[in-house]
Amino acid sequence: MSDDARAFVPGHVTGFFTVDRADDPTKTGSRGGGLALSDGVSVAVERAAETTVELNGEAVEMGAVERVLDALRVSARVSAETPLPLGAGFGVSGAMALGAALAANAAFDRALSYNELVTIAHGAEVQAGTGLGDVVGQARGGVPLRLEPGGPQYNYVDAIPARSRVEYYTMGELSTADVVGGDTETLTAAGERALSMVVEQPTLGTFVRASRQFSREADLLSEDVRRVVGDVNEAGGEAAMAMLGQTVFALGTGLSDAGYDAEVCAVYPPGATVEE
Repeated sequence: MSDDARAFVPGHVTGFFTVDRADDPTKTGSRGGGLALSDGVSVAVERAAETTVELNGEAVEMGAVERVLDALRVSARVSAETPLPLGAGFGVSGAMALGAALAANAAFDRALSYNELVTIAHGAEVQAGTGLGDVVGQARGGVPLRLEPGGPQYNYVDAIPARSRVEYYTMGELSTADVVGGDTETLTAAGERALSMVVEQPTLGTFVRASRQFSREADLLSEDVRRVVGDVNEAGGEAAMAMLGQTVFALGTGLSDAGYDAEVCAVYPPGATVEE
């Protein structure tokens, strides 16, 4: 048993998704597609008498992280650092849950497998109401396509075999619980159409076009997001809305070419890992 451990989990932007609920939180989840990002979350876990959680040096309430540690039967000081904003569609809460699971497993010598830890983190985030599919996508890395809902023992994850520079521009937050907690029939139907479109032609260009189609059909576009996406398209780029946040992501230099001061990262193929 070591005193502490650290994990890195990529950020994750979802382009389209469904809502698939079951009695078991590890079977609840979503089908859909996203991008794992090189801008991610570094999560450190250190043994402590009681559990505390910090993000970028400030104490935060993070139900998914606390549920992960409860499942592992440990208490710890969890400190996370990220350049990504919370609540803006980058999967930060999922990354913290998965990072806490991986790092706590190492620090407390719990000897659980990768899929077991992903399942714990996924179930914790579902129960906390902060996400349905980010954890699975972050574990896979690259450009994951979640073909079935739930944790890794239920969810077959395919991927688009491609990499790209990615830019993003954030204008605010959206509540995941508000969107997925109500009537999601229209949203899920739109997500199924988008997923079918990408499975039929698994390219990054199709992924972004399907993401744009989904955001329109699911009625999730704000005027600000619509304007930025339109500006990128007029400049010859490919952009869409990140689910769920007031965030636009673009391939290549799409946002820069449209005149926006965007953050720059890239598709991150490896997925979440424990750091030496």
